[in-house]
Amino acid sequence: MSFFKKLKNRLTGSSSKIDEGLDAIVSEGGEAAAPSAPTAPEPTPEVETAKPQGILGRMFGAEDAVVRRTLDDDMLEQLEELLISADMGVDTALRVTANMAEGRLGKKLSVPEIKQLMADEITRIMEPVARPMPLYAKKPQVVLVVGVNGAGKTTTIGKLASQFQATGKKVVIAAGDTFRAAAVEQLQVWGDRAGVPVLTAPEGSDPASLAFDAMTKAEADGADLLMIDTAGRLQNRADLMEELAKIVRVIRKKDPDAPHNTLLVLDATTGQNAIQQVKVFQQLADVSGLVMTKLDGTAKGGVLVALADQFGLPIHAIGVGEQIDDLAPFDPQEFAAALVGAEL
Repeated sequence: MSFFKKLKNRLTGSSSKIDEGLDAIVSEGGEAAAPSAPTAPEPTPEVETAKPQGILGRMFGAEDAVVRRTLDDDMLEQLEELLISADMGVDTALRVTANMAEGRLGKKLSVPEIKQLMADEITRIMEPVARPMPLYAKKPQVVLVVGVNGAGKTTTIGKLASQFQATGKKVVIAAGDTFRAAAVEQLQVWGDRAGVPVLTAPEGSDPASLAFDAMTKAEADGADLLMIDTAGRLQNRADLMEELAKIVRVIRKKDPDAPHNTLLVLDATTGQNAIQQVKVFQQLADVSGLVMTKLDGTAKGGVLVALADQFGLPIHAIGVGEQIDDLAPFDPQEFAAALVGAEL
């Protein structure tokens, strides 16, 4: 199964919300256009007639009826509310609908046409931020991974490490969330699976010391990438800020340019809370890119559009499940189509 099909299948919450909403909006004030009469009778035994579209199509029972509604201010307001309900945020929803309306006010549009317009505008917002994590010649390239506990940091590190290892990159992992034994154990499972060494320390140990040891090992091993997990206890930002700052100070003793990437992992199921997390971690750490997980478990996939629109940070990858191939590079066109239930 292609990642697009998997994404579309698993983004059921978001796409069905928009699907059903669009059908209701267009049906509410739309008209079902009867099919044009053929110029001459033609036998068409192998051709299937289209099912009625929308409520009006079903009411009139027109086999090929296409319901269209005139795009006006009332309809635009309903479209805005629909996008906000998919967690796109007010400002982004207004931007998308305003661009959709440009040059089209007063025109009659069908659900498939609206979906395509919507997907095109979402793609336009997201294309500038769809960039893979940059890889550098510097060895080891230090990747600091941050995010709140439960966002999927540990799993994301394991998947990325395994994927990089599969492409011939030599990877070392540092289990820097020394306060959660479960995080360390999970990384060790991924490390064993991928053949990637995982450096650990006793529970409650100094994460900065572990990061220093990990850099020493990564250098000795000739590793291409060192991925460092971190704690995510936002309830005490001062402690977390000092912990991250100390890790950076220590690893810069070995490489003044480290970390070369700081990835923020976000949980899609948190919806608009993801925006606040980006704001906080931009203050705590110099975030260079985003990874969004758990898009398979939410009706709030639209928050990724809001993040792209508001912050402009690169989106490196998205996740829709627990398997290694359930984390894939971010494709804005595929994401937009899956989100609104359109076809590519």
